[in-house]
Amino acid sequence: MDGMRICEYLWVTFAVIWIIWAMRTKPVQTREGVSSRLSYTVLAVAAAYAMFSGDVPRAWLRIRIFPADLWIEVVGIAITATGIAFAIWARAYLGGNWSSSVTVKVGHELVRSGPYHWVRHPIYSGMILGMLGTAVVRGQVRGLAAVVLLYVGFKIKSKIEEQAMAGTFGAQYDDYSRTTGAIVPRLRL
Repeated sequence: MDGMRICEYLWVTFAVIWIIWAMRTKPVQTREGVSSRLSYTVLAVAAAYAMFSGDVPRAWLRIRIFPADLWIEVVGIAITATGIAFAIWARAYLGGNWSSSVTVKVGHELVRSGPYHWVRHPIYSGMILGMLGTAVVRGQVRGLAAVVLLYVGFKIKSKIEEQAMAGTFGAQYDDYSRTTGAIVPRLRL
């Protein structure tokens, strides 16, 4: 079995877990609008297409940037699995507060421990890391393009989410923002 197939199985497993867990969340108090959601969803779909489609329409996207070596595939698979595991841990830790769109739940809690101690959006961090690992396995420009698209999409979504959380938790969230990185951990010196 090749490395890309293993990565695809890891991502399918991730998706199945996500779908099952989506059924167990708290009721929604407020939800973002459709246009807001489209602003980042289009980028995530484009990232998935670039990474996982059988072929891409532009030849420059198929240019190899990593050689097709076994050790590179193993490293990429390990990075993919680590990123996906981190995202799953964060999702499990968030529990019923989670939603696929930016929402405030009834009885929403500000979670600052576990993976949320390191970054405010660890699900996004894990998914981006997982996509980076898959890009290493893919070995083509399109893999890096997918990582950039996913990062930009999650950056947009995190900004929308930051506004909702600041509005809900006020000074408590402001303090959290000052002490904890958004998608990339902040260096603590």
